[in-house]
Amino acid sequence: MPVALQAGAWGLLSGSALLIGALVGWFLPLPRRLIAAIMAFGSGVLISALSFELVDEAWRQGGFVPVAGGFLGGAAVYTVCNRLLSLWGARHRKRSDKGLRDQNEQQNQENGGALALGALLDGIPESIVIGVSLLRGEGVGLVAVAAVFLSNLPEGLSSAAGMKNEGKSARFVFLLWGAIALSAGLAAFAGYLLFAGAGGGSIAAVQAIAAGAILAMIVDTMVPEAFEGTQDYAGMIAVAGFLTAFTLSRLG
Repeated sequence: MPVALQAGAWGLLSGSALLIGALVGWFLPLPRRLIAAIMAFGSGVLISALSFELVDEAWRQGGFVPVAGGFLGGAAVYTVCNRLLSLWGARHRKRSDKGLRDQNEQQNQENGGALALGALLDGIPESIVIGVSLLRGEGVGLVAVAAVFLSNLPEGLSSAAGMKNEGKSARFVFLLWGAIALSAGLAAFAGYLLFAGAGGGSIAAVQAIAAGAILAMIVDTMVPEAFEGTQDYAGMIAVAGFLTAFTLSRLG
């Protein structure tokens, strides 16, 4: 199979966790505390992956300047886009609490488009990273794929539960997450094609940009849900997720 198609397939696999999580969140009445605990674990997993699979690897390839510039730039772009989407009614898109979800609709009664773009904004950087990881010629970074998959599960789960409480239809929710899962595969496919043949500095910058965007996404959208549901235990659960991903990266 061509490597670009492999990248797309791995991206689709990691993105499918969003749809799986949405199915679970819609049909199984899970306690909010459990949803938040899964979110905290996924946050730790993703922080570990971006630290050791992205930033560290980018530094080895390109040095400090591309990493620092890309990291700050990725976070800045994500923050601006997230702020605009928040004003459009997608501030609490990953929250399962009904009261917070109602605030979205009070801001904008037709916030379906904002929710869709928010989900796309959150997922694209992770998927591009999967495609770029294949450029090293060593096969896909399985730890990165596993980390994205594990972090996507609680995102889909919490968001679908919240959308259900908000009154969104099952058709809207599953079409949304199905489309985002498909876009994850396309982003990984495009990430490989766009940067094939690029120099080490360019690839390092792309990895750093994605890492900065992912870290900003975690803090802005995942950590609040994790903390509100688990309170004093959120940090410990996140550390467990971090350690799990770190162990997998070293064993791999």
